[in-house]
Formats: sequence, C-alpha cells, structure tokens
Amino acid sequence: MTERVRFHFDPLCPWCYQTSRWVRRLEQLGEVSVEWAVFSLELVNAGSEESRLKGHARSAPGLRTTVAVRDEAGNDAAGRFYAALGAAIHERGEAPDDPTVIAAALEEAGLPGALQDKATGDDQTWETVCAEHHALVESTRSFGVPTIVLDGGDGPAIFGPVISNVPTDEDAVELWRCVAWLTRYDNFSELKRDRTVDPDLETFRRARARQAADG
Repeated sequence: MTERVRFHFDPLCPWCYQTSRWVRRLEQLGEVSVEWAVFSLELVNAGSEESRLKGHARSAPGLRTTVAVRDEAGNDAAGRFYAALGAAIHERGEAPDDPTVIAAALEEAGLPGALQDKATGDDQTWETVCAEHHALVESTRSFGVPTIVLDGGDGPAIFGPVISNVPTDEDAVELWRCVAWLTRYDNFSELKRDRTVDPDLETFRRARARQAADG
C-alpha cells in the first residue's frame, strides 16, 4: 500500500537533497506519495555562529518561492521546483540566493518566472515559511532536515534517513520499509554513526577542495 508522507526540506542542505532524491524514486516505485513542505535552517539556528558561517539565510528566497509555487500551482509543482533548485545548488554548485538560479529552476520546472517576484515581494511568503517551520517543531520537536512525517503529515515524524547517495531500487524500498517501521515504533529514539561516504555532489567536492587548500 502506498504510504502518504510529508517531506520537509531546506534547499541549502545537501544531505536533505540526497534524501529527497531517494524519496522521489520511492514515489516513482509506488511506495509513497509525497507532500512537499518547508523548514528553515536559518530559523532553527537563528543568531548562531554556525548559521552565519553556513549562510543559512541564503535559503530564504528559495523557500519563499517554494511557497509561492505551491500556492499558485500545487504540490507537484513545488516538488519539481525543489528538484530543479536542488540540482542547481548541489550538483552544479550554483548560489542558492541568486535570482537567476531561482529563475532557471522555475523555468526547468515548467513554471513562470514571475513567481519569484511574487514570492520576494509578498511578506506573507516568509510568514508562511515561519508558520510551517514552527508548526512542525511544535508538533514533532523536529530540529533539522530531512524530516519525514507519516500519515500525510498527521503521524509520527523522523529526522532522516541521512544517506550519501541514492541506493538501488531494491535497497531504496528495503530502506524505506525499515525507516517507516522504526518511525512507527514508539520505543525507538535514535540510531547514529559517523558519515563515512561523501555524497557525489559538487557542493561536497568544493568543500573538500577548500579544506585541502586551508591545510
């Protein structure tokens, strides 16, 4: 049976982007149907040095445009826009707050470029981002992305899974069924280990190059 899930994302996070690619494949395989929702790393880390160094505020234009897209063209369009914007940021290393990057992502998703102007010109889009973020935190105590909520957004939630790269179809389905079972198991709280494999993304290649240059 197809599971209805709500997937919360911030376009700035490469790990979230990789998990979203896995979730899209699950949707193609008939395992899940996805509602796309926003989360702001800027808000969760407001005022912190980490937030400043990582440039979390740079995701606000993309989040606000997602809200405008969803309001104007619906959930599937919001998912297409996030896929296009995520590819631009993480696979091609483009700036998340560059208006030309956002415009290109809208075009790739088959959406009018005017939605960017609508998003940034209307304070309500940021208010919606904040409201959606805080509602998730209050109802599930979520603290980051990816966050997946079962039962179409009314059920239990889990942070993750954090994956480096999209698995094979067989592994994708097996991973999903394990994740869904654990999410529903009230006695389970946490699994964690060090990240041993870098995602095959331009953002990570550039980060590793900077680290090497810094010595």
